[in-house]
Amino acid sequence: MADAHQTPDHDSPHEGPIKTPKQLVWAVVFAFLVPIIGIILLANFVAAGDKPAAGSDGMSPEAVAKRIAPVAGAPEVKDASDLTTLKSGEQVYTAQCAACHATGAAGAPKIGDAAAWGPRVAQGFDVLLTSALKGKGAMSPQGGGDFSDFEIARAVVHLANQGGAKFEEPKAPAAAASAAQ
Repeated sequence: MADAHQTPDHDSPHEGPIKTPKQLVWAVVFAFLVPIIGIILLANFVAAGDKPAAGSDGMSPEAVAKRIAPVAGAPEVKDASDLTTLKSGEQVYTAQCAACHATGAAGAPKIGDAAAWGPRVAQGFDVLLTSALKGKGAMSPQGGGDFSDFEIARAVVHLANQGGAKFEEPKAPAAAASAAQ
């Protein structure tokens, strides 16, 4: 009766998919090669993003310079000696200063408001000109414009005189005065 409970499966040794030494050698070789090849392929895939496409020059120095040229642009040098191109104080005020000084935006004293301009005028022309050139409070340097210092000085005189000052129009730059004579 003891023989009836035994099955032939328990008596046979366990067998796996590898039956010969040659199959064992191939299994060991593939067990090492497959992960190494996988790592190499993965590294190439990750590094492939740094390689430019054939015929693409999008990141060349010339292409980058061309794209930023409208933003970076070459600086414009103005000649202060040419009196015909210099703007008057009223023209500069209208073009740049009126945006805030006509309405009183951002705390700017309104043009013609003697009460608001009185303490500022009392500080003198040089202090007002320095504030206009370098900026003060919410006002950026030159009010965000790109006028010459002489043109800004003319605008300061125009604006302050409308508020009760009696400043004289600034003299033309030395180069401009000699060119006019």
